[in-house]
Amino acid sequence: MTATRRSDRRPAEGSPVARVCVDVGLAHLDRPFDYLVPADLDEAAVPGTRVKVRFAGQLVDGWLLARADDSGHTGRLAYLEKVVSPEPVLSPEVARLARAVADRYAGNLADVLRLAVPPRHARVEKETRADEPPPPADPATPPTVDPRGWRDYPTGPALLAALTDGRAPRAVWSALPGEDWAARYADAVAATVAGGRGAVVVVADARDLDRLDAALTSVLGPGRHVSLSAALGPARRYRAFLAARRGEVPVVIGTRAAMFAPVDRLGLVAVWDDGDDLHSEPRAPYPHARDVLLTRAQLAEAGALVGGYARTAEAQLLLETGWAREVVADRATVRARVPAIAPTGDDPQLARDPGAATARLPSLAWTAARDAVRADLPVLVQVPRRGYLPSISCADCRTPARCAHCAGPLALPSAAGTPACRWCARVAAAYACPHCGGRRLRAAVTGARRTAEELGRAFPGVPVRTSGREEVLTDVPGGASLVVATPGAEPVAEGGYGAVLLLDSWALLTRADLRAGEEALRRWMAAAALARPAPAGRVVVVADGALAPVQALLRWDAAWFAGRELAERRELGFPPAVRMASVTGSAEAVADLLAAARLPGDAEVLGPVPADEGRERMLVRVPRARAAALAEALHSAAGTRAARKAADPVRLQVDPLSLF
Repeated sequence: MTATRRSDRRPAEGSPVARVCVDVGLAHLDRPFDYLVPADLDEAAVPGTRVKVRFAGQLVDGWLLARADDSGHTGRLAYLEKVVSPEPVLSPEVARLARAVADRYAGNLADVLRLAVPPRHARVEKETRADEPPPPADPATPPTVDPRGWRDYPTGPALLAALTDGRAPRAVWSALPGEDWAARYADAVAATVAGGRGAVVVVADARDLDRLDAALTSVLGPGRHVSLSAALGPARRYRAFLAARRGEVPVVIGTRAAMFAPVDRLGLVAVWDDGDDLHSEPRAPYPHARDVLLTRAQLAEAGALVGGYARTAEAQLLLETGWAREVVADRATVRARVPAIAPTGDDPQLARDPGAATARLPSLAWTAARDAVRADLPVLVQVPRRGYLPSISCADCRTPARCAHCAGPLALPSAAGTPACRWCARVAAAYACPHCGGRRLRAAVTGARRTAEELGRAFPGVPVRTSGREEVLTDVPGGASLVVATPGAEPVAEGGYGAVLLLDSWALLTRADLRAGEEALRRWMAAAALARPAPAGRVVVVADGALAPVQALLRWDAAWFAGRELAERRELGFPPAVRMASVTGSAEAVADLLAAARLPGDAEVLGPVPADEGRERMLVRVPRARAAALAEALHSAAGTRAARKAADPVRLQVDPLSLF
């Protein structure tokens, strides 16, 4: 839809000023700009539409945020050049949310709107209703709300009742082992829809999305929700987005692409397994789905549900500050539902099996697997590393094998394969150890495929399946089999696993990461939750039973571990007890930005520490009450550097997942 010739333009009679967010990713231009609406575009130029405007002599994209009667600008205003589409893709609620997220993460509104609104697909906009998702069921017949699935949790039925009544409960849910979490989320969504409101649910990956999709279809019926994921492709994703924006469906589910989904009368936002790093957006300003949804609940006065088998320190903080209520089962129910869990590194086990401290598969794990196979039950083996031998070393002096070209780690792709670099992919067929000259290699780290090969020899005749990066299995049959999976790729077994073996625990626990213990427990609980209850189900973790994450697993007490983690982070001054920002770039660029930033008086600057590609990182820490001031100071400093066209870029991240 193009405008008339420039010389013939005249402004619209009513509200002739358009406030436009120009799609320019420069911090010093992060504000709305006023344009005149020409009379011929008056009807099409409604708030929320995509427009084209002249900016710095170029034709650029923008979003029309609002119409006004006059402008505070005293100079001459330019006209809108074009309304790209009359479809108001940006709802007022999402626009407010996008501004809040940009402010929270020291980012630009335009960057957030690029995440919130998928690229336009003109053909999809022009499709007839027959080509779009099925029409929703009659809203006069709300879905049936069945609270029975939540009865194992004393406060669960009250949560559903509050959602049905149109209230805004906020809950942190710790799921029991074997729980059909997707069905419980479907119950909560059904209660929200029965109360006349909509819901947004975010999960980490496609497997979880498929489970939730099936559960919601069963409870709500077809045509009452859409799935929104970046993996759908441009047309399908935009079609689902428009169905929600036009109010054709009350529920949107998806991966982190759905966290900004437009839903009318929002009554519930929910996230499953908020500790998964897939919830963190890798594009600026790097928002986390959990925090976006919680901000959304606050702005829209909606309910919130944060669930998982484990619990993050961030979720624990919601409880300790009183922002949310806890939904957990009593200890008698927990004991009845958990499998028998045992470590291999405690004193009784070491007395019976002295090699358990160093063996990769101690006798306790071996016995558990053997007994499950004899009982015609599947066995799950969780291995933290994928591949065959992802790390190798000299067999004579144990020196790690490195690439002669880039010093990257060498790996073996298969038993008959040739060593190759994991960084530059160069083959090292004639490798010789630079320290001792030895040519024999040994495993330093064993991957999932090598583990599957070893178990296949140990249990002849038993099917061995692998689930990982190359092929992720959704489910496996209930007969005797060995399933070797990397964390996050564990398939669901029919009837549950007879044994779950958690190998190479050191690979998770010894990572140089603030969240190493939290992440290890999350991975372990997700795998252990797939086992049958005791006595039929057994879980063996190859780790010292005295370690705090192992103790939490043995007792199935994620709340205790999360409280302990949060207390330690308060004492040490780490997120989420404080707000912390990471500033990464060249030494000169980082120093330049921090010098331009008017940081709060109680801000602490830590570092520098080495980052990747020769850059360095500085950390800025403030109390949570000063979080807004920190974000504003860093954003303003970034704007100052952008205005003077500083050459070296600086990456700003507020509360990054990794601090080291």
